[in-house]
Amino acid sequence: MATVQVSEAEKVYILHGIRDDLRVDGRGCEDYRHMEVETDVVSNTDGSAKVTLGHTAVLVGIKAEIGKPRPMVANEGYLEFFVDCSANATPEFEGRGGEELGTELSNTLYKVFNNQHSLDLKSLCISPGEHCWVLYVDVLLLQCDGNLYDAISVAIKAALFNTKIPRVHISSDEEGGKEIELSDDPYDCMRLDVENVPCIVTLCKIGHRHVVDATLQEKACSVASLIISVTHKGIITCSRKVGRGSLDPESICEMIETGKRVGKALHPPLMKLLQQEESLGKKRQKVGFLG
Repeated sequence: MATVQVSEAEKVYILHGIRDDLRVDGRGCEDYRHMEVETDVVSNTDGSAKVTLGHTAVLVGIKAEIGKPRPMVANEGYLEFFVDCSANATPEFEGRGGEELGTELSNTLYKVFNNQHSLDLKSLCISPGEHCWVLYVDVLLLQCDGNLYDAISVAIKAALFNTKIPRVHISSDEEGGKEIELSDDPYDCMRLDVENVPCIVTLCKIGHRHVVDATLQEKACSVASLIISVTHKGIITCSRKVGRGSLDPESICEMIETGKRVGKALHPPLMKLLQQEESLGKKRQKVGFLG
């Protein structure tokens, strides 16, 4: 992951500020940076979204393809994740520098989103045991300034909201086999219910306190972080500790409660924004991911 060098004097300044609930950029410990969300930014996908969180920028594109259900869950579709760490985001990602981070992010996203609690995977089934929709979720990191997990999760939720899957009609041929026909009407499509799709909240332990949406400078002062995914009801669907340092049980409980509170408050304004943007239709002004 992208890192920055912070001097001892800067660390002391950051630690003292967080202790008094006043961070370097003026935020409180539970405040996010300015966030911008835009959907339908990539034309050759079934759903897409771009999220900018401070100076962190993430682009997500979703492509729906017909595949075969997995043997253990023959009546469900599934999601596949691929994270590409662009060398433009930070020089550390040049060559194969971002592969390890990309794999780590993909594995975490799979645990968070590819389950029945987050998304109705049964709605992606076309014919049990034979055909289902597979959603290929491609994540591109455009800029990196800390808090990748949170930005990516918001972008994925926005892209899933924007995803339009063609209606499928199954008919039988003369030999008794099944034929799949996709609707040619662009308005005859299926939309996903993203109400239960969680958002990830990353809490960084800095000194004796913890902060939400840490910058790279704050991350350099952190000993460990707790990543939790929270639904709109405040239910935790996944949690993971990252970093080399340790967390005591009391700190973990406090961080979980903070994460639930912050995560629950994140969903209503996000859904309101997505619905408002969609209601504008073709009237809305598009910025695009190069804007």
